Amino acid sequence: MNNPKAHKTALHEKEGVNQPESISKSSIEHITNLRRKQPSAKELSDGILNGDKIALSRAITLIESTNPSHLEKANEVIATCLPHANKSVRIGITGVPGVGKSTFIEAFGKHLTSQEHKVAVLAVDPSSSLSHGSILGDKTRMEELVKDENAYIRPSASGDTLGGVARKTREAIILCEACGFDTIIIETVGVGQSETAVHSMVDFFLLLKIAGAGDELQGIKRGIMEMADLIVINKADGDNIKKAKLAKTEFNRALHLFPAKTSGWQPKVSTCSAVTHDGIDDVWQIMNEYFSLTKENNYFEDRRSEQNSHWLTETINEQLKNRFYNRPDIAELLSQNKKAVQNNEMSPFAAAHILLEKYFGK
Repeated sequence: MNNPKAHKTALHEKEGVNQPESISKSSIEHITNLRRKQPSAKELSDGILNGDKIALSRAITLIESTNPSHLEKANEVIATCLPHANKSVRIGITGVPGVGKSTFIEAFGKHLTSQEHKVAVLAVDPSSSLSHGSILGDKTRMEELVKDENAYIRPSASGDTLGGVARKTREAIILCEACGFDTIIIETVGVGQSETAVHSMVDFFLLLKIAGAGDELQGIKRGIMEMADLIVINKADGDNIKKAKLAKTEFNRALHLFPAKTSGWQPKVSTCSAVTHDGIDDVWQIMNEYFSLTKENNYFEDRRSEQNSHWLTETINEQLKNRFYNRPDIAELLSQNKKAVQNNEMSPFAAAHILLEKYFGK
């Protein structure tokens, strides 16, 4: 067993390096306690108003929480930040997976930060309906923008909310505006009805397309095209330039068939390449034309007011739903009634009626 060759095998285990004792136990405990300590609503608000991205992230995590005990604290932060919000433009960007949303947003965001704008990207990632997991990969897809000190990227899992829009995106917009971001970009999942929900919280709605795929393959409905203020044909580079120009002409014809918008704006079609950055500046110029027009004819402010009213009723609906399902007695009765419905011992409507009567104390 004393054969010297036996110790030359790759399977031979060498003694590891001892860990340095440069960090004392008390220091480790202090760092751990700092991590565990939850900042107060005032500390979060002060941090946000001073442009602290860490405070912003912690506050958004707080408002996304489904824990009822976090609601009061979240509302306090939002109330403090609200007077400092509403000083940005809000842009919704949608398009099916594969159209190049993340690449476009990064190129567009870098273009804006180069002009001294502060850009916040709220990217909603699709959650699995089975595991409820989410990839949250936007920070890895936007490698350059995430390192930009004038940019902030917040991926949020969509959960089980309508159309895949994160439950608290509306409140996150307010916090980002209070933190000093003048351009808020909301990227949708690009499936289901998420576009409708995002359209109700933005000033400008951009639909991203690619040439040569056809509407059937891209799964874009007419209703989404009607919501768009600008259609951008992405990936207009190399051999695709000719196809993109042809697609631009076709979409321009289609847009003229739609009813006139109450904003007084005629939707436009543009081409760009998120890879070469060609056409990115044109997209921003078109947006500024829209903002100038709608601010001049008061549509911009009127729409913001309508959106606030809409989100008042949406928030009431959300809170009623959460309180209903979080009550232990309701949860127990719901479980019993579900079994009765599944066994055809009770109709779904009768079961719902019993639950609601229980909730409202009738």
